Amino acid sequence: MQRIPPKSGAAFLIKAGQYLKVTDPEGEQVSDMVAFAAADTGEFLSSGRSLDYASRLYLTTGDRLYSNRSREMFDIVADEVGRHDFTLTPCSKDTFRIIYGEESPSGGCQENLERVLKPWGISPDRIPIAFNCFMNVAVDGDSGEIKVLPPLSRPGNSIVFRARMDMIVGLTSCSAGQSNNFRYKPIDYEVLPDFAGLPHAAGGARQATFADGLPDQ
Repeated sequence: MQRIPPKSGAAFLIKAGQYLKVTDPEGEQVSDMVAFAAADTGEFLSSGRSLDYASRLYLTTGDRLYSNRSREMFDIVADEVGRHDFTLTPCSKDTFRIIYGEESPSGGCQENLERVLKPWGISPDRIPIAFNCFMNVAVDGDSGEIKVLPPLSRPGNSIVFRARMDMIVGLTSCSAGQSNNFRYKPIDYEVLPDFAGLPHAAGGARQATFADGLPDQ
């Protein structure tokens, strides 16, 4: 298991068929995740296509995440929380300046992703909307107003993805106060060869069964 310190990030390679387990060890901590096809980093995880094809805003066990070229990138195979965001951009100096009113803001997830993805040749302008693990964003059905609420994740809760292609993944421990109930905490992650031994998700979250099956080992 690898640990991402508070307000930091990491980048790594995952192979098709491997699992990525993202864990919130202390609770109420968001982790921004972006991904790029290893064979061509012009292909990346797409919020618009994933939400369009799922026909809903909140993705969980049994849902697929797609690239900007409509290819399958991840399956969500287990989810102990059931509430994540895939609409908001990674927090940044501009976030803290515009939303929080900070005059001399420090960097956020955007800057952390820029730093860890630079060795892979990924420039800042190519970082897309992230899949924000554990982020709790409420949407008013009438006005469309959005509210960032404390995450529902409790200590040790996790979400598990299965890779459907070789990818470069960027992952953070989010730096935005409102997203994390104003307490900055670490994020743990593991790249696993198989799903054996992983716990079944609690409550309504569960292991997924996909109609056309999981990708071959």
